[in-house]
Amino acid sequence: MTTTEQDQRIEQNVQRTVGHAALQKIRGIVDDDLEVEAKKAGLLRAFLRYGWIVLLAAAALLAHYLGVI
Repeated sequence: MTTTEQDQRIEQNVQRTVGHAALQKIRGIVDDDLEVEAKKAGLLRAFLRYGWIVLLAAAALLAHYLGVI
């Protein structure tokens, strides 16, 4: 193997390593984003699941305040 071939092989290995590290960083960013989106979706589901109870209670309090009940 000549020095030029060794240099090319080293350069390829460096590029491969840098590319792999970049992909790992991108994957971490994507995982963090997915986690945030999952939390938002869970919060929205909770609002939809229990929000009608809060709305019903608010309507009952308003009706009581207005003297309907």
